[in-house]
Amino acid sequence: MSDSFTITDEQRDYSAFGLSENPFPYSPVPDDDPIVYCGQQQVTDRISETVSSVLSTGKSKHLVVTGKYGNGKSHTLKYTRSLVRDRDDVLVGYVAQPGDGFLDVYHEFVYDIGFDQLQDLSYEFLAHVARSETDRNPTSGNAMERLIDDGEVLLSDLVPTAVQQLSDVTKFADFARAMVHLIYEDTNLYAWQWLTAEGLRYEQRKEMEIHSAVDDDTSAVRAFTALKNMLRELGYTGIFMFVDEFERIAQLTPKDEQATLNSIRHLMDQNSNGLCILFGCAPEVWQDVMSEYHAFSERIGQEVALRPLTEEKVYQLVEDYLDIGRNGNLTGIEPFTEESLQIVLQRSQGNIRQVLSICSRVLDEAVQTDSGSIGEEMVLSTIEEM
Repeated sequence: MSDSFTITDEQRDYSAFGLSENPFPYSPVPDDDPIVYCGQQQVTDRISETVSSVLSTGKSKHLVVTGKYGNGKSHTLKYTRSLVRDRDDVLVGYVAQPGDGFLDVYHEFVYDIGFDQLQDLSYEFLAHVARSETDRNPTSGNAMERLIDDGEVLLSDLVPTAVQQLSDVTKFADFARAMVHLIYEDTNLYAWQWLTAEGLRYEQRKEMEIHSAVDDDTSAVRAFTALKNMLRELGYTGIFMFVDEFERIAQLTPKDEQATLNSIRHLMDQNSNGLCILFGCAPEVWQDVMSEYHAFSERIGQEVALRPLTEEKVYQLVEDYLDIGRNGNLTGIEPFTEESLQIVLQRSQGNIRQVLSICSRVLDEAVQTDSGSIGEEMVLSTIEEM
């Protein structure tokens, strides 16, 4: 006879440790908007310098963040993204991994931006045109949308000029038509599909007078550049793209890997202003890229490495996470002891992912066994069961 399951939604009580919850993630995968970031000075300095340079000068600059699996590459990219996208003068997109080529990178980037934000940009451009072509003065995309909804500005009067001006700005007439069609209820989903490179039937493209498709790396580079040029026309500083797990390109065939790197190189060459790409990549793959694809690596030229956490950084990381769930009088690394965290450091080798995973399991074990504090023996016994 098999043992029966005991499934309950009753929450564990962490109050004995002055906590309202277990603040450590059960699956140590970075949140989209991380609350805690325990960085390393050389990394935060280099990222800050790169991002600040683009924001202050408008000139493009790129950076590769390297580090072993679990040392915080994804966490670093997502934390930086959360800081940058609070600004109103940039567009920010995150790509979880490069897929099979730049077409996939472009697709994931636009998807991360989302339909609503692209539609807002469409209204912003219409407002930009309305200010010069009509007696109206909409100061934002929302203001433009209200004027249209209220019938104070007719789309039939504005759209032909908007399409022409956007075509002139982007050098891509089909992109211009797709962006403008985002405001029409009967075609906005078609326009979204075209802009995300999902593909459309001929009849659907014909309805928007679009003649081409974003269906390869070259057209994806062209569409991405068109979007950036549109943003610059609207007064944006530019685009930030975060490409994670860049080491996945090593799984492609040599031909596809070179094609992907060439496409990104072309993107950089065509956008000397208003573009910032931050890559997260395993160090061994990045070394191969630098040695085999000089034309690509020379466009970046900057690398910063995440190293395993030191003892001091492990203590700080644990304290920062514990502070998320504090509701009692404990402070610092309590209920962990310095000796217990020494064991965590030794077993994890300073790997952030493993530190968080061990601490999460140990804390739950301590609650379950009614331990007064978390010492060496508790950590060792929990690690043996993991």
